[in-house]
Amino acid sequence: MADRLGATTTVIRQREIDSNLDEEHKRAAEVLVRKVPDDQQFIDLRLAVLGNVDCGKSTLLGVLTQGELDNGHGRARLNLFRHLHEIQTGRTSSISHEILGFDSEGQVVNYSDSRTADEICETSSKLITLIDLAGHHKYLKTTIFGLTGYSPDFAMLVISANTGIAGTTKEHLGFALHLQVPIFIVINKIDMVSERHLQKTVNQVTRLLKSPGVNKVPYIIESDDDAYNGAMNFTSQTTVPVFTISCVSGANIDQLTKFLNVLPPLESVKQRERLIQGLADLQIDEVYCVPDVGPVVGGTMAAGTVREGDTLLAGPTDTGEFKPITVQSVQRNRQPCRMIQAGQAATFALGKVDFPVRKGMVLVESSRNPVCCLSFDAEVYLLYHSNPKGISKGFQCTVHVGNVCQTATINKIDGETLQTCNKLTRVTFTFIRQPEYLRPGSRLIFREGRTKGMGEVSQIYPYTNEAVNR
Repeated sequence: MADRLGATTTVIRQREIDSNLDEEHKRAAEVLVRKVPDDQQFIDLRLAVLGNVDCGKSTLLGVLTQGELDNGHGRARLNLFRHLHEIQTGRTSSISHEILGFDSEGQVVNYSDSRTADEICETSSKLITLIDLAGHHKYLKTTIFGLTGYSPDFAMLVISANTGIAGTTKEHLGFALHLQVPIFIVINKIDMVSERHLQKTVNQVTRLLKSPGVNKVPYIIESDDDAYNGAMNFTSQTTVPVFTISCVSGANIDQLTKFLNVLPPLESVKQRERLIQGLADLQIDEVYCVPDVGPVVGGTMAAGTVREGDTLLAGPTDTGEFKPITVQSVQRNRQPCRMIQAGQAATFALGKVDFPVRKGMVLVESSRNPVCCLSFDAEVYLLYHSNPKGISKGFQCTVHVGNVCQTATINKIDGETLQTCNKLTRVTFTFIRQPEYLRPGSRLIFREGRTKGMGEVSQIYPYTNEAVNR
């Protein structure tokens, strides 16, 4: 049956069935049937890695992608750092990407055995893009942009066993929950603590997940069977698997990789087909200037399909315009390709462009008739503010909506002030620099210092410019 469908099968686990009769032993087996869509080379998932500073996020990704254990001094993380100061301090300040593959038999495909990224993509039937985010509070802007702009399918919250829930751990958990990104927890560095201290950290995590506002069911992973069961129930978003691992001794790393292998895509086939049939909509997350090539943009397809040679509208510019550009070439996972579909991340060479391209712009089909806005309404609630009187009109903050990150002023509030409570309040934001392309219904995060709030875009006010109208 699997051969007819063009699918592969892997036995995940099997059990002998006891029988009182003198018959042959019978076995029950659970089989993973994986079918890569005909229009895809592999199943592609994006996993954001969150957690407080010094909890071992980059080291864990280094162990997973390099296939070698850490030496206890952070050697495994060196390949993930992008800047010299990151190597010197051991702290991630930017967003880095790595890939982890699984072949048709469920075996890990990574950079061990001197493989290249091209070989990993060719060998894998499932590929997970690991997005390593910063843990230090001063890089919170970068972390939020990674969660909102890169549209991860899942998030992994790493907690150090010796420090427990500390620093930005609760903030990162709150951001993931608000953005409705399914999350699982990895308690790292268990080789550094006693069994009693580890249990104390596990109990701390359990209380946090059961607390009001989170309301999740923790599922402690203690065996391979637990890992498989956790993956099957994970997409319900009510259960949060909790792993306990060590990057130095390698304890329980296999449980984590088996969990990632059987983790199903977030969207069903019908949902994905519906998005693919829509009009093209790409949000720009990264902008590069490549010599002899010109501007190259990277981003995630929110809807539709883009092919090499397609003409799209890029914008909004500083004057609120959307200008036509032609896609010269496309690369996905460092390999040239002809077509990108909804849910996939890629880079696009745009050729000659007579206007500056920046993060936060979009590439859309002209049929969408895109409209940008300088002001918009949102239903928000304030998580924390140091002044008990609340926020009043004229308050300025940094607003994150998808790939958009810009300072905005609160010009209108339903009521005199915005107070810290669970009640949704309608406010009007106005960007202070340039108009942006927003979609009603998008999740929103705003912050200023220790002040933080969340909400949802409810209405946009189309931007008009006399220069454009002329």
